[in-house]
Amino acid sequence: MTGQIKLSALVEQIEEAIQTSFEGEMFWVAARIMNVKKYTSSRRCYLTLEEYENGSKTAEMKGVFWASAYAEIEKFEKFTGQVFKDGIEITCRVKVRFHKVYGLNLDIVQIDTAHTLGTLELERQQTLDRLLKENPGTIQLFDGVYRTFNNRLPLPAVIERIALITAPNSDGQRDFQQETARNKHQYKFFVTEFLTTIQGENAHILIAEQLALIEKSSLHFDVVAIVRGGGSQTDFKPFDDYELARYIAHFPLPVFTGIGHDRNQSIADLMAREQKTPTKVAALFVDHNFEFENNLIELKTRFFDLVKNQVQQAKEKLAHAQRMVKLASPQVILNRGFAIVMINNKIVTDPKIIRAQDELQTLLRDEIIYSTVTKKSSNEK
Repeated sequence: MTGQIKLSALVEQIEEAIQTSFEGEMFWVAARIMNVKKYTSSRRCYLTLEEYENGSKTAEMKGVFWASAYAEIEKFEKFTGQVFKDGIEITCRVKVRFHKVYGLNLDIVQIDTAHTLGTLELERQQTLDRLLKENPGTIQLFDGVYRTFNNRLPLPAVIERIALITAPNSDGQRDFQQETARNKHQYKFFVTEFLTTIQGENAHILIAEQLALIEKSSLHFDVVAIVRGGGSQTDFKPFDDYELARYIAHFPLPVFTGIGHDRNQSIADLMAREQKTPTKVAALFVDHNFEFENNLIELKTRFFDLVKNQVQQAKEKLAHAQRMVKLASPQVILNRGFAIVMINNKIVTDPKIIRAQDELQTLLRDEIIYSTVTKKSSNEK
C-alpha cells in the first residue's frame, strides 16, 4: 500500500481547506431544528439543522449554540412565545467550524426572530386573501372586520345545549366547565364534550373532524365552543389553516372561539365569534341568558302595567257612566224642577199618543197631579 498517511494528517488537510474557504465567513441559513438538547447550566445547546424539499430531506448538519450565543435562544422564546424545540423552522446566522475530533459543525451565533414571526404573518395574510377570493358570497371584509355566514347567524333566545371542542384534561376544558357550572344565576347548561388534540401539526384536521361529528349528530345544539388555553404564536398555527377556517365560516351553528389571550388572534377567530379565553366564552353564554331573563322580566312588568292601566281606564269609564246614569235618573230630574208625564202609570215619551180627554198623571218632586186633557196644540218655539 503506497501513499498512506496518518488520519490526523488527512484531518489537518481538511481543517486547513475549510479554514481557508470559510475563515471569518458567516451565513444566514433557513432550516428545521431537530434533536434539540439544551443544557441550561452550561448554557449550551446541541441540535441538528435539517432541510426538506417535497417531503424529502435534502441536507443535514450538526449545530451548536455556545455560551456566548445561548441568549439568542432565550430571546427567541421571549419574543415568539414559542419553546425552542424540535420541528421549529428558524433562520439563523452560522459560521463553519471543523474540529479534529468532533468533525464538522455549524456554530449558531444569531437567530432572526423577526423573520420567524414575519413568515407566519405572511402565510396568515395569504390565507385570508384566499378565503376572501374563493368565498365571496359567505366571507367579506368591511372596515377591517370579517363578516362570515357563521358569525352573522342569529343566536337562539336562550343558550342551553353547547357542543364543546377542547383538549382532554386541559386548562381550557376546566375553565369553561367551571364557569358554566358555577354561574351566579344558577342557569343550567348541557355541555357535550368533543375531545381532541387542540395543537400540533394535525390539530386542524382533528378539530375539523369534531365539527363534522357535531354537524352530523342527532343531538340538537344551540352553539359550538372551541376552547384552549393561551400559547405561543406558532402554537396557533392550526387555527390559521385555510380548510378549518373555511369550515368554521360556513358552519350552520354559531361558533365561539376562546383559544388564546389578548395578544393572540387566529384566522379561526375572525371567521367565528371570538371571545379570547374559555372563561370569556362561558361568561358570554351566561350573560346572554341573563339578558333574555331581564327582557322577560321587563316584558312581564310592561304587561302588568298595561293591564293595570286598562283596568284603571275601565274603572274611570264605569264611574263616568254611573254618574251619567245617576244624572239621568227620574228622581234627579224631578229634583231639578222638571215633571214626568204618565198615562196609565206609563211614562209618556211620545206626546203624539196623548189625546183629548186622556187622564194624565204629572209627577213632581213631592206631588202627583191628576188631570184631564181638554186641549192639545203644537209648541211653535
